[in-house]
Amino acid sequence: MELKGRVAVVTGGTRGVGAGIARAFLAAGARVVVCARRPPDAAVEEGGRQAEFRPLDLRDGPAVQEFFAGVVAAYGRLDVLVNNAGGTPYRLLGEGETARHARVVELNLTAPLRASLAAYEHLRASGGSVVMIGSVSGTRPSPGTAAYGAAKAGLENLARSMAVEWAPRVRVNTLVPGMVRTELSHLHYGDDAGLAAVARTVPAGRLAEPREIGDAAVFLASARAAYVNGASLLVHGGGERPAFLDAATANREK
Repeated sequence: MELKGRVAVVTGGTRGVGAGIARAFLAAGARVVVCARRPPDAAVEEGGRQAEFRPLDLRDGPAVQEFFAGVVAAYGRLDVLVNNAGGTPYRLLGEGETARHARVVELNLTAPLRASLAAYEHLRASGGSVVMIGSVSGTRPSPGTAAYGAAKAGLENLARSMAVEWAPRVRVNTLVPGMVRTELSHLHYGDDAGLAAVARTVPAGRLAEPREIGDAAVFLASARAAYVNGASLLVHGGGERPAFLDAATANREK
């Protein structure tokens, strides 16, 4: 097991993609701590092993410092921080006050920065790594979630700068997922027919599963990625088929 004996923190690791990441780290042998403002409905576990839940509001700077100090006090070390907590409701720019959009940026950019700074000395002591969970929304236009897309683009740039400043003791990389099937997918894509229609736009023909995102995160945190630093790993099933290919009348089969 690649991460046996290592200690990993997954923010927002109680459901969806975060829970998939936590389960992948458990399967890889790591001791896993997940945090969120509210406890999960059910424990996050894999193969008979269970992640520890600790409550945390990532907007509370002193609480974040205390959280990481507490993890290290309990486990003796910290090897991996996965900055997964984030998200956004659908809201066009003109339909929300500036403060609402600013809260999205706070959750998806400032909070990962705060967590990374609080974890830095502990990760430096272990020669650990940070895995930022970005989004394809940060690499293309993101109508309806513009503040989220801007924050994720900023997160990717932040990770590159961190990678340079913190090398060689701490590696920092970004995992960039595409669309993932979770318990909240219907909020973004609609009913089963909507999910199937969206899946057909992906070259792989389906949405990702949370565990697949987790497996990629384990790779970035493992010794197999020892020379991977400041990188962005796309996990999006081939991306999105360009719309012009379907609109063009040239090169169509007769």
